Amino acid sequence: MNIALFIAKKIFLSQSKSHRISKPITIVNIIGIAISFLVMFISIAIVLGFKNEIRYRVSGFASHIVVNNYDANYSYETQPIEINKKDIDSLKKIKSIKNIQFFATKPGIIKVKNILHGAVLKGVYKEYDWSFLKNNLIEGKIPSIKDSVKSNEILISKKISNILQLKVGEPLYLYFIQDPPRMRKFYVSGIYETMIEEFDNIFVFADIRHVQKLNDWQSNQVSGYEINLHSFDSIYSAKQKIYSIIGSKFNTDGTKLKVTTIQERYPHIFDWIGLFNTNLWVILILMMVVSGFNIISGLLVLVLERVNMIGLLKTFGFYDSNIRKIFIYLSVTYISFGLIIGNILSYTIFYLQKNYQIISLNKASYYIDYVPVYIEWWQILALNVSIIIITFFVLLIPSSVISKIEPVKAIKFN
Repeated sequence: MNIALFIAKKIFLSQSKSHRISKPITIVNIIGIAISFLVMFISIAIVLGFKNEIRYRVSGFASHIVVNNYDANYSYETQPIEINKKDIDSLKKIKSIKNIQFFATKPGIIKVKNILHGAVLKGVYKEYDWSFLKNNLIEGKIPSIKDSVKSNEILISKKISNILQLKVGEPLYLYFIQDPPRMRKFYVSGIYETMIEEFDNIFVFADIRHVQKLNDWQSNQVSGYEINLHSFDSIYSAKQKIYSIIGSKFNTDGTKLKVTTIQERYPHIFDWIGLFNTNLWVILILMMVVSGFNIISGLLVLVLERVNMIGLLKTFGFYDSNIRKIFIYLSVTYISFGLIIGNILSYTIFYLQKNYQIISLNKASYYIDYVPVYIEWWQILALNVSIIIITFFVLLIPSSVISKIEPVKAIKFN
């Protein structure tokens, strides 16, 4: 029979009024552990939710990796590259690649009545992966692009539609500053909203043949390739493989291709996301320290209120290690209650936010209009186990006080 565990149970279930101080302090400690766990759980969920959501939005719109002309700068007026079927076939053999799509960009000015707005026409083929834009489509439909006839449908953002006061089905004129200047008439087929300002402010989508015609390009000439991956985490290894196939050689015309990742093209967004990790570690460490102080203070109160009992047990021949186990079992019980309450509260808030978005945000500042949350079961388990392990070692500090208590003085202690 485990005597230490038996005594710990008796103390825990005791309704004695002689321990008026320890009971309220114990309740406070349980609440403190629950709140600390709640803060850590929600912090992890929010950080992971933000990282996943921003990654999804930026990568969904701009793709994980882009291949274009090495001489291309950050201008949307690009030098063309030719679609090399042999290179594309080699790229498709890379397992981490989900799809490859071609695009062409052309800056212009949209005019509706007396309102002007700068925009970038992004031309795409009918095989373009519209899944992200379909998920963010708020009105109308995706442009219908076919092989037979060049489409005059155009997809614009909610931001542009508000500025130009455009609705689905209405015409717009897109002017291009070149020699000679040119103009194209389009009809709005749909309106999207990604909530990322630098995308929504300028990008419109249409048939790639408009851009090729405006630039006097051949049908096999494009601004670049967009490469989407199955997993964001494989982006660096995929880049190295892509570079070894198409980026490390010169073409017959003397041109060279450049391979860039989404982080390299939008470093300010991903640097901002990276700050979340620092904030998260600060919160986790602070909450662990707070929990540690709660546990130490709670155990010290338990020990001090039961000094007489400790003295009697020592006179009966109990070793210090056995007496220490009693209070460790007792503390672990209180910690377990705190963790159970913390888990229930945390998951309740997590569920409500994930399904009902009860906490909103300013989308202009955060790229999203609600607080996203995400956490996996193994991360919840790891958080619980980490707290249990850390608190167990923390318990050894105040429990060492028991070895310094002398039986004679303890029995007389009041």
